[in-house]
Amino acid sequence: MQPGTGRPVAPRSAAAPVAKAPAAPAPDVPPVIAPAGEPASGGGTAVATAPSLAPARAPFLAGDMPDRPTQVMSWNCSQLEGMEPQGLGLTYWFDAAPTGDPYPVSIRFTGRRVTGDEPAGPRDTFETVRTLERVLPRSGRIALTTRVRGVPPGTWEVTATPVLPMAPDGSPRQQRPPIPMPRGSATGTSAFLPVVNVRAPGVRIGAWPALVGLGFLAALFLQWVLGVQRDLPVGRILLVSLLAGLVGLVGAKVYYLLTHRGEKTSALTAGMSVQGFVIAAISVLVLAGWVAGIPVRAMLDVAAPGLLLGMTIGRLGCFFGGCCVGLPTVSRWGIWSSDRGVGVRRIPVQLFESAMAGTVATLTLLAVLLLTPAVDGLLFLAGLSAYTLGRQVLFPLRGIPRKTANGRVITMVVSGLVLVASVVAPLIG
Repeated sequence: MQPGTGRPVAPRSAAAPVAKAPAAPAPDVPPVIAPAGEPASGGGTAVATAPSLAPARAPFLAGDMPDRPTQVMSWNCSQLEGMEPQGLGLTYWFDAAPTGDPYPVSIRFTGRRVTGDEPAGPRDTFETVRTLERVLPRSGRIALTTRVRGVPPGTWEVTATPVLPMAPDGSPRQQRPPIPMPRGSATGTSAFLPVVNVRAPGVRIGAWPALVGLGFLAALFLQWVLGVQRDLPVGRILLVSLLAGLVGLVGAKVYYLLTHRGEKTSALTAGMSVQGFVIAAISVLVLAGWVAGIPVRAMLDVAAPGLLLGMTIGRLGCFFGGCCVGLPTVSRWGIWSSDRGVGVRRIPVQLFESAMAGTVATLTLLAVLLLTPAVDGLLFLAGLSAYTLGRQVLFPLRGIPRKTANGRVITMVVSGLVLVASVVAPLIG
C-alpha cells in the first residue's frame, strides 16, 4: 500500500513472530540513513539529521512535551482498553529554522507491534508519511501529529524519520530543511480510535463540551436574572431556551456538514458551526416563544447578554480543544496551540473572539439594565450584529480557508447596516 494513507501494510513475512515483523520500506520516499547528499535506501536523497532535540521549555499547553523527537500519544482508561476500533496517535517534535524562508517538512512514521493478544498478521506493521507544507522560521518548537487507524491493540515501536518532501510529480523536492532534524523512536500503546482522533499535544480532551456546556448554563442563568428584572414569564422563557439550545446543537452539526462536504467523516464525529447554532437557536426561540405567549421582542433582549456570555465562555473551549485555530505566527504575541494536527505558535484568534464577545455582552447587559424605556428587539439586533461584524473582522486571522469568495464582505456590510440601524432607531424614534 502506498505511504501517506495511514493504513497498516503487510510485513515481509506474516509467519514471523510479532516482535520480529519488519516494516516494508516505501519505494518512493527515501529513508534518512545516509549522510546528506548521498543516496539512501530506496534511490532517493537523504536529509542531514541532528543527534537529538535541543533542550527547550515546554509551552504552556504542551506540558507533556517529551525530551526526544518521537512521541506515541497515550490514553489511560481501563474501560476503553482494547475496545475496537484501535488507533495510534504519533507526534514528531522539531524546531523551526532560526532564519530563512518558509519550507516544507516530511516525516516518515514506521511502526511494528511488539506485544498484543491478537496473533501475528498483516496488520502488525505500518508506514505513513506526514508532510507540513509551510514551516515558518523562528516559530519555535513544532509538534506534527498523524494517526494510524485500524491497528490491532497492543504495544508498538514507532520510528520517525525526516525525508525529502515529494513534488506533485512524485519525485523528491530539491528544497531541504535548512537545519538538521533528528530521527527518533518511541514505544507506546494503541488506544480507542475516537479518542486517538482528538488526542494531540496542547489539546485538552473534554475542554470543548465542558466549556460550551458551562457557557450555556451561564447564559440561562443571566437570562433568568434579567427576565425577573423585566417581569417576564421566566419559567416559560427557560423552557423555550432549553429547547432552542438543543435544536441549536443539531443546527450547528447540520450547518457544518453542509459547508464541509469534502470531509470524509460521519455525522457523529463531524464538527459544529457557531453560525448553525445561532440560526437554529434563534429561529426556535422566536417561534416557540410566540407559541408560548411570551413577548418575543422583550425575550430576545434579555436573551442577548446571555447568548453573548455563552459565546465568551464557549470560545475558550475552542482554544483548549484545538478547533477554530489561528494562523501560525512568529510574533512574540503568538501563543503555542494545536489544531489537533500541528502544534505551533499561533495567533490566538479564539481568545480574541472570546474577548470581543465578552465586550459586546457587557455592553448589552448595561443596556438592558439602564435603558428606560426598553427598546424591545433592537438591543438583540444590535448585539448580534455587533458580534457578527467582529467575527468577520477576525476571520482572516483563522487558519481555516473561507468557503465563499464574497460571503465575508456581504456579511460585514449587512451586519454593519443592521448595527447602525439598531442604534440609531431609538435615538430618532
